[in-house]
Amino acid sequence: MRTFLVIIDESDEARAAMRYAARRAVQVGGAVHILALVAQQNFSAFGGVQATIEQEARDRAEMLAHGVAGNLLAESGIMPTISVKIGNGQKIVTEFLEGHTEVAALVLGAAKGSGPGPLVTHFAAHAGDLPCPLYVIPHDYDEKSSDHEA
Repeated sequence: MRTFLVIIDESDEARAAMRYAARRAVQVGGAVHILALVAQQNFSAFGGVQATIEQEARDRAEMLAHGVAGNLLAESGIMPTISVKIGNGQKIVTEFLEGHTEVAALVLGAAKGSGPGPLVTHFAAHAGDLPCPLYVIPHDYDEKSSDHEA
């Protein structure tokens, strides 16, 4: 089954990427895998405080991912798989792709403005080394009003 990997956060561009991935998955009878990234805290003076901060960030990411999954299920009938990982986003996504051969495409949302975002910048520069196609979706892309088909 073709799986579309979407990296999510609370941004508009992540929501656009999710909508696009869901639409493509429905079109090809595929699946969606949501990967929520939590930045690792570099606050090591008090280990207990760092662990608490990371756990709170992980809890927020899990709540976000489950909310997005519920919306996706209601809108498209697809129940996505959810993963929440703590650490460097580029490294996590690269390792995830290496370990999941079912991923047919990495779907990222591009931020509006001077830079598309760190993940888009990194993976666009390394697109030739990826094991799957990279889809970069503009932050305000609305597939319902677009005449484009991917």
